Amino acid sequence: MTSAWWVYLVRSRSGKLYTGITTDPERRFREHCGEGGRGARFFRGDPAEAMVYCEPAENRSMASRREAAIKKLRRSDKESLIIQSPN
Repeated sequence: MTSAWWVYLVRSRSGKLYTGITTDPERRFREHCGEGGRGARFFRGDPAEAMVYCEPAENRSMASRREAAIKKLRRSDKESLIIQSPN
């Protein structure tokens, strides 16, 4: 399935998880790592280390809803999501 939108989780160096949406996960991860100067403020003091989860969404609205749902999960549930991911 080719998707125009993706929901993703990035782990920072300290182990914190950042949740976001994008149309290009690889580009967005590079941005979070400092390339292009458009990374999230979240990573300024704690650099992005790895994209640990990526899930397709039908459209931006669905991606945003899923992002919000993931952000509400407990950390242990986010870790389970990552472990179960085929990525």
